[in-house]
Amino acid sequence: MPPSLPLPALLLALACCTGPALAADGYYQTKTPYAPQQDPATYAAPPDGFQPIYTQLVARHGSRGLTGMKNDAALYAMWQQAAAQEALTPLGRELGPDILALMKANALLGYGVAGIETPGYGNLSQTGIEEHRQLAVRMLARLPALFAQVGQAAATAPRQLVTINSGVDRARDSARFFTQSLLEHAPALAPLLYLPPAPAPYPQGRKAVAQPDGVNRFLLYAHKLAPQTDLVSDPANPYYATYGASQAYQRYEKTKQLHALMDAPARLPEAAAHARHVLERLFAPAFLDQLARGTSSYADTGSYTFTSEDGKLTRTMTGSGKTAIRSLNAAATKLYELYAIAAGLRHEVPADFGRYMPAEDARYYASVADHEDFYQKGPATTDSKGVTWRFALALREDFFNEVDALARGDLRHAAKLRFTHAEMIIPLASAMGLPQALAPLPAATPYSYADNPWRGAQVSPLAANMQWDVYRNGEGRLIVRLLYNEKETPFQAACDGARTAPGSVFYDYAGLKACYGHVALP
Repeated sequence: MPPSLPLPALLLALACCTGPALAADGYYQTKTPYAPQQDPATYAAPPDGFQPIYTQLVARHGSRGLTGMKNDAALYAMWQQAAAQEALTPLGRELGPDILALMKANALLGYGVAGIETPGYGNLSQTGIEEHRQLAVRMLARLPALFAQVGQAAATAPRQLVTINSGVDRARDSARFFTQSLLEHAPALAPLLYLPPAPAPYPQGRKAVAQPDGVNRFLLYAHKLAPQTDLVSDPANPYYATYGASQAYQRYEKTKQLHALMDAPARLPEAAAHARHVLERLFAPAFLDQLARGTSSYADTGSYTFTSEDGKLTRTMTGSGKTAIRSLNAAATKLYELYAIAAGLRHEVPADFGRYMPAEDARYYASVADHEDFYQKGPATTDSKGVTWRFALALREDFFNEVDALARGDLRHAAKLRFTHAEMIIPLASAMGLPQALAPLPAATPYSYADNPWRGAQVSPLAANMQWDVYRNGEGRLIVRLLYNEKETPFQAACDGARTAPGSVFYDYAGLKACYGHVALP
């Protein structure tokens, strides 16, 4: 593409080739690689007289590797024992080398990739990097007039592209690859990139733990706020309620009631049937019977050494022994988790884990994972009273505060870009009351695929995102469009009266703010 093209023309040309179709559902649940949910060519035009003045985004990190050597090593230990007992089917004999290839890819993940500081488990894959690079290009292509104007005015009337992340490597790296792509395609924006200082000093009343510029745990890691880094003891502090909500959520995660809800599928006959169907394609029935009777078990023990192809990086990984396989259901579930994560590692792992997970079984294990996430991260039960999402209210408030500043005439921010995790995207969808989030269920009504459309693959695939585009007319009126995974999406149903016209995807900001009961912070 000739660099001499004007920015709007360049971006419109790029838009034609950066909108992949929605990926086929392989039942990967929240490990589903990202694809935009709507063709940008079908986006509605704003009402006459309105021009874009601002956009903001929150995005989950991109496709990644396993977060640690656990399930892979435990399943490999089981495979090794079966191999020693000559208890493998022909297909099963291929499983062990594929698991080892997956372990090697994760141990070295990110090696040789500019922008990845420490190779290893938990890093972005090449797919994850590209997800964020293309997300940035599509943002530029969607709003060419905004970014052209901002870039042209950079020298005389600079506006900021505010960028924040959770502080976790894969979220920080997603921010880096997104903004690198943004600046590659619109280099005039480079001087506008701004990483604000992290909220400080925290923990209150103790020696402060400094966080790097651009990190905001209270907005983007609120599900895991910890006393040693984030304690808020002053009720007047703006993050006091967020810290309290985080602690309440972490207590909820440990309750017997939650675990009873999450463990319910494993007690049903389908669990045993699906486990047998998956595992008997790989292991001899007699070998599986030992596991079913409880006379054998396997764990993530042992050490493994992996060396990069160029011989310059060698890593030795040692299992903790804390991840155990004591049942057929546990073994099949762990195999599903390897199958799901491998979908986002297609550049790094030359193995097809789909061979080991028939589609009907993948669908079942995805339904179990969705069942668990519905109660642990999603709407949960009416009795839970929003404990799974109240810590995300500060993030919701941050979106409104940004538009409040525009309403006051403060145009310092041209965009705000936030990078986080599924544990924040899913609660935010609930806090926003979006159609994807649905409603909590009575405790006596169990979640099921048959009668509940909540799906992790739609609510929070890898690189899931929410974006607000803000437009203004000559009279200063602000309107907002919400994109969820790049699909034009209604705000909560109670806000229908704020639409600029019946059925419109654009909302009057004053009406939207009143609908959510938002009160601007000073």
